[in-house]
Amino acid sequence: MPRRRGDAHRVMRWLWTSRRLDARVVRAALLPASALWRTGMAIRSFAYRRGWNTSQKLPLPSVAIGNLSVGGSGKTPIAAWVAGHYAARGRCPAILLRGVGGDEALVHRELVPSVIVVEDPDRRAGAVRAVAEGADVLVLDDAYQRLDVARDLNICLVSAESSQAVRWPLPAGPWREGLAALARADLVIVTRKRADRETARRLAAELHESSHRATAVVSLDLSVLRGLVSGREYPVSILEGKRIVAASAIADPEAFVAQLKRSGAQVQVATWKDHHLFRDEDVAWLAHAVRRADHVVVTAKDAVKLRDRWPASVPEPLVAILQVTFEAGETGLRAALDGVLGHH
Repeated sequence: MPRRRGDAHRVMRWLWTSRRLDARVVRAALLPASALWRTGMAIRSFAYRRGWNTSQKLPLPSVAIGNLSVGGSGKTPIAAWVAGHYAARGRCPAILLRGVGGDEALVHRELVPSVIVVEDPDRRAGAVRAVAEGADVLVLDDAYQRLDVARDLNICLVSAESSQAVRWPLPAGPWREGLAALARADLVIVTRKRADRETARRLAAELHESSHRATAVVSLDLSVLRGLVSGREYPVSILEGKRIVAASAIADPEAFVAQLKRSGAQVQVATWKDHHLFRDEDVAWLAHAVRRADHVVVTAKDAVKLRDRWPASVPEPLVAILQVTFEAGETGLRAALDGVLGHH
């Protein structure tokens, strides 16, 4: 059976979540760097509040989606859900990305085929391109810290899993900004992948009380499996009792593995760093894993990079498709999204 790859995820999880003495010592050693990070973010935010740095207006109604911690909060599926909300209302949404890795753009095009996707680190320039392509509303993915552009609705995601991490800034902890930054949010969404419903509910109540912002709760759970090449759909139940390899190059592979384990499968793990561009040897490794296990399961984010390169002589991997399910706050979010359309 395949061996585990990519232990960097385990190291960061140990650093940011472990209460053991060795982890505490390493975090303490990183505190000066964390202090510099926090100071830099505070100065930057102060400069925008005082008007020393200015935010550019965007040419269309806009919704920004981002988070406070590093990766794994569900920005891509939530941004796609928001774009799908507008598409269902007959609008022409554009998703603006900073263009790192390229996998999110491909995923968005698969999740919402009618959406316009623009990759540009300059979000203002990306918005101008979106207008030229016919967009009438903008969804800015991973843009909570982008203070250089104004937006009509600012949505901040906080993963329920992050409640297990120390609340220290990078690099001693996973936080880009502290909870005080929720003051910039119009709405907060608590997402959960491996955390239970009660943990997410408690976190949402805590954030609502401290920030006085409307709060929603969303479950991002495995809903169906889809053949990488054929597109044929299978129920998750086919994994029960099977030997599978969970292969991923995402920010939070632990959540992906936990979701697959809930299916009753015997799971071995193969991970690469986030946004990894699979090389020929990686594809060959996965093809070998397919022959040795009952199934190889990959994420939707990784499937878009593997689909056109998969050897026809090898059985296809299964793609784990996540479903966005609101457990609280859906009505308020939809109303806020519709309200944006009247701002321009």
